[in-house]
Amino acid sequence: MEEARLRELAAEFLARHDPGGDRLEFLRARFDAGLAWVWYPEGLGGLGLAPELQRVVDEELAGTPQIDVGLQGIGLGMAAPTILTFGTEEQRRRFLRPLWTGEEIWCQLFSEPGAGSDLATLATRAVRDGDEWVVDGQKVWTSGAHHARWGILVARTDPGVPKHRGLTYFVCDMRAPGVEVRPLRQITGEAEFNEVFLTGVRLPDELRLGQVGDGWRVAQTTLMNERVAIGGARVRRGGGMLGPVLDTWREHPELRTHDLHQRLLALWVEAEVTRLSGDRLREQLAAGQPGPEGSGMKLSFARLNQAISGLEVELRRDLGYDDWTFRRSDTVDFYGRGAGYRYLRAKGNSIEGGTSEILRNIIAERVLGLPAEPRVDKDVPWKDLPR
Repeated sequence: MEEARLRELAAEFLARHDPGGDRLEFLRARFDAGLAWVWYPEGLGGLGLAPELQRVVDEELAGTPQIDVGLQGIGLGMAAPTILTFGTEEQRRRFLRPLWTGEEIWCQLFSEPGAGSDLATLATRAVRDGDEWVVDGQKVWTSGAHHARWGILVARTDPGVPKHRGLTYFVCDMRAPGVEVRPLRQITGEAEFNEVFLTGVRLPDELRLGQVGDGWRVAQTTLMNERVAIGGARVRRGGGMLGPVLDTWREHPELRTHDLHQRLLALWVEAEVTRLSGDRLREQLAAGQPGPEGSGMKLSFARLNQAISGLEVELRRDLGYDDWTFRRSDTVDFYGRGAGYRYLRAKGNSIEGGTSEILRNIIAERVLGLPAEPRVDKDVPWKDLPR
């Protein structure tokens, strides 16, 4: 489909649907028209087009009701591509529309107190009972679990095989009996994420994604998409974390020094390289080809955010910082808050979505082809591993 024809479709859609009316009905209609994510198949919010054509729809529908990318980030960036790749036709049609419109919020039930960087050692168990699975365990660092309707869950279904082989991937009903969500307070004073306790939670087998025992392969799709979603989010030139620094630089010339100027220029160049690399990786991801390169993007994003927020605090040292109090945060709010918040929150960027240390290993082994680190537990049954 040519770009001109896609613009015509968007114009025809606007002629039939009033953007000033009911927001949810407008978003539902946009999904049904295939204008949600144009690279998805027809009937699932898309038109089966090239990913780069999404730009055309976004331009034509600018100023109309939009999805909340912050609140819906896990659903849009992690759950949706996994459901599209491994879900049944029933699962795709059940979950993708309300996920995109924001009617149902998603969270990620992966990390555990004893399984963070080495996720494959997770201990949450899922035991089959007829047509259901009974899940017991604990998850941690679960962003948005306090308002999530569904969670993407990896659990151990066979402890008698090596750790990567005995995992199965589920969609977890966050309203099911036995699901308990407790807030975790962060360095910012907020609680955007949680620990989640699963006690005798019953999930029907129809909520399983992929084959039994194939959960690690399914999870890899989620993780590779996650790293691009975190590190490669679309930003305008001079936007993102760099935007508030540039605003302060322009508004307060008295704060400028030669050293800060040189550092700002270097960070501008790195931010542009990261932004343009993100455009390429998003197209690769949308084409169903997420790869280990996303680890490099997320690694660069974390280092860049921390360097930029540090520069901002230095630049504003004579202007003061913002105060904050404990609250139940719905989403990460980098740009609606002050410099002090951004500086502290950016510390988490090198942990969430894969620690920088683990990402360096992935880049070394899977991108650069360097020898792998010795792994003595690779072929040992999970039940025999020391914990």
